[in-house]
Amino acid sequence: MLRSRSPRSDAGTTTSLQPLQEALRDGGSVHDRLSDRLSHAHDASHFRLVPAAVARPHDATAVGRLFAAAKTVGLPLTFRSGGTSLSGQAGTTGVLVDTRARFRSIEILDGGLRVRVGPGATIRQVNAALARFGRKLGPDPASEVACTVGGVVANNSSGMACGTAANSYATLESMVVVLPSGTVVDTGAPDADATLRALEPELHAGLGRLRDRVRGSSDLRADITRQFSMKNTMGYGINALVDFAEPADILAHLVVGSEGTLAFIASVVLRTVPALPHARTGLLIFENLSAATGALPDLVDSAPTAIELLDATSLRVGQRDSAAGDMLRGLAVKEHAALLVEYQAATAAEVDELAAAARSTIEKLPVAGPRRLSADAAGRADMWHIRKGLYAMVAEARPSGTTALLEDVVVPVPQLLPTCRQLTALFDRHGYRDAVVFGHAKDGNIHFMLTEQLAGEHASLDRFRRFTDDMVDLVLDQGGSLKAEHGTGRMMAPFVRRQYGDELYAVMCEIKRLCDPDNVLNPGVVISDDAQAHLRDLKTAPTIEPEADRCVECGFCEPVCPSRDLTTTPRQRIVLRREIERAHLDGDSDLAARLEAEYTYDAVETCAADGMCQTVCPVTINTGDLVKRLRSDRAGRASATAWKAAARHWGVATRAASTALTVAAALPAPAVEAAGRVGRAVAGHETVPLWSPDLPAGGRGTDPAATHAPADHTADAVFFPSCTGTMFGPATPGTPGASAAFTALCRRAGITLRLPPAAARLCCGTPWRSKGMSGGYDEMAARVLPAIWEATSNGQLPVVTDASSCTEGVRQLVQHAGERYHSIEVVDAVEFCAARVLPRLTVTAPFADVALHPTCSATRMGLLPELRAVADAVAATVHVAQSWGCCGFAGDRGLLHPELTASATREQAAEITAEAHEAYASCNRTCELGMTRATGQPYVHVLELLEQATRPPE
Repeated sequence: MLRSRSPRSDAGTTTSLQPLQEALRDGGSVHDRLSDRLSHAHDASHFRLVPAAVARPHDATAVGRLFAAAKTVGLPLTFRSGGTSLSGQAGTTGVLVDTRARFRSIEILDGGLRVRVGPGATIRQVNAALARFGRKLGPDPASEVACTVGGVVANNSSGMACGTAANSYATLESMVVVLPSGTVVDTGAPDADATLRALEPELHAGLGRLRDRVRGSSDLRADITRQFSMKNTMGYGINALVDFAEPADILAHLVVGSEGTLAFIASVVLRTVPALPHARTGLLIFENLSAATGALPDLVDSAPTAIELLDATSLRVGQRDSAAGDMLRGLAVKEHAALLVEYQAATAAEVDELAAAARSTIEKLPVAGPRRLSADAAGRADMWHIRKGLYAMVAEARPSGTTALLEDVVVPVPQLLPTCRQLTALFDRHGYRDAVVFGHAKDGNIHFMLTEQLAGEHASLDRFRRFTDDMVDLVLDQGGSLKAEHGTGRMMAPFVRRQYGDELYAVMCEIKRLCDPDNVLNPGVVISDDAQAHLRDLKTAPTIEPEADRCVECGFCEPVCPSRDLTTTPRQRIVLRREIERAHLDGDSDLAARLEAEYTYDAVETCAADGMCQTVCPVTINTGDLVKRLRSDRAGRASATAWKAAARHWGVATRAASTALTVAAALPAPAVEAAGRVGRAVAGHETVPLWSPDLPAGGRGTDPAATHAPADHTADAVFFPSCTGTMFGPATPGTPGASAAFTALCRRAGITLRLPPAAARLCCGTPWRSKGMSGGYDEMAARVLPAIWEATSNGQLPVVTDASSCTEGVRQLVQHAGERYHSIEVVDAVEFCAARVLPRLTVTAPFADVALHPTCSATRMGLLPELRAVADAVAATVHVAQSWGCCGFAGDRGLLHPELTASATREQAAEITAEAHEAYASCNRTCELGMTRATGQPYVHVLELLEQATRPPE
């Protein structure tokens, strides 16, 4: 039996990690620095366990060596990828094995009918790869943006539509597993069972004995059949002993839902299901819960894809959402409940037929509102947003310092009404006033969410214990399962024996012993003799900066973060702020100072501050805002003064940068690079950018004569050229650059542009905002806003910018300005050209294919349709990398920290360079520099391609 480390050893570790480091010397890395350990002590659950080390193996072979090393040092292993698990199964005081970075492979098989996936690939990434085949994975968890295939299979997660018919257990074809002994078994190999018998004879024989034991008892078989006729992720999936005969197949299906306690899933082959693109959706309001649940049998018979239940509290919460329609907003919620119903099909005709048949059912139901099934995509999205946004809205409104707890249970559908009623009564009895009940009504699967202060107050913890005991009694009395799709974890491990009884629990304990005799894998999860396990190692949330205090640590932000494989993610940046605050509250100033010192590079300097985290965050946190403020707090007076002076003399500053780049390009590269290294050593890597030969010479800026329309002449728009065109020249000498291309396109289309006064001295403010230099930002805003107000004739003309980050920057300037300027419309040049220029032009020389890199700012502003429209106009084929993400160049981050761009672009650069393309394009100059550096190909602004493709024939 391996020991586990106490989470109180937060400040250090006494165990030698050398065997672990030796095991991964040529195939991974081991980290035991305090910040690394504490940043991985948090996941989406309400547990906090500080690992002794974090290991990052590169392949299955390295994992096998890691097992042996873990036994040597006496520490258990826990595997984690996305960290979205809610029940504590992804935390440990032993060695946390991060499988996210190196196990992301996706291989489409049989034209999309099957797919082989590594455990680190997210559900959304796999579905994106399957989309062109009209297929998708069966499991459809709401956390698809962040949860990984490894986690979904290990938890047997399901979702809103898949039920038990298309979950991981049902769609599994085979997997490659690494057992704690180091044995690797591919259960899809023709000789898989013989291999298992030869390499693991005790395991093979033991699984056969358990199979025969269960099958030989009619009572055990009946109980298993009843338990697994519902969604059920409580304990091990012992239905595999009934459903399969060969031990290799039994093993594979036992690993499904085993939560990393039996083996490591190195890869998995899953059968896919059709992606049904056409849908009809309706939100049916009922007078009370009884009427809603009473409608379920008839609705289920009408063959919907999903039926989601929302109780009265859920409806009240939903009314606060800006996406709520007039019907929901105007409802005086009393005891009402709602069913969100959706029908899906492969074609519009098929879904219309389903909807027509369903209407006859819906017309007979006691609905207290509209009975309409909508085909409108925006309306349907709003309805689903209300349902999916419940978690976010309740979590966001929780008192600072409390923790959000999201649990799920399942009961037979006829027991749904009494269960919901009694659960609501339990909330009242225990004082959980704002708890909500919602869930997958078609499956009898209820989610409920409450908030609790889990530390510091004995009364709060005692309330949570008493509520949990009562809830367990309720669900089991109704013939249900204490876990439907979120996994047993630590939260329900103490109650597994009670749900299954002594004999089936003994079967589960024997499965654990056979697979993991040394208890090296995730001890305390699924199987536990600790009756108080669900009350230990609970997570607190000390109040921190308001920009991030609402974080629920779900990890949705992590897959889109450019620094995720280099230093920290948005979730980790926030939890480390909480750890620093916890150290201050404990009076441990040395620990706080140590964490602050490590935080500087890990979290502040290597944050791209691109805001992409906000696009997927359920509570819409932009961690970049936190980082910008921290940069402001840490900026010295000299630095702030220098940046404020730069704002006053920006024209001089940009010309100086341009000249420096031109001179650097003309000198021997080794000499320039050496000088840069010396400068960085003296002044710091946050002050002196690092020049490299892939950078272009300096630019020339925009020629006023090319765009200027006299004030007394009519102009169609005001052009606000990006200063990056002055600092950085075009990708290839002789090409026009974005500004020149845009002005040429407008002339060609008969559109007149006007420049603001002194345009060369103006900037969107992004450099100051990203560095937290508020004084310089205010200085620039005071120059820009009057200039564009004058140029636009007091807001009558649109302002057009030729770099997406500058578009966002000018929009923010206007948004944060006084009311006088709010009428100014700011438009990106790509958006402007798609709407007003492209229709007036003819493409005369199209490209065969273009590799297109969308930018984070274009994504955040919703400009991807316009970007794609322009690219489609100039190329027969447009390729956007499936692994697309922020390039991490982030203004000057790529110059100050080139390792950030290298890490952020590793996967997409490999994908893009795997085949040749005629041209490479983006819509922001610094992003073009980042992608050029990553791929070795000359990225240009997409408008440069449009200008070239629409030149009149000679």
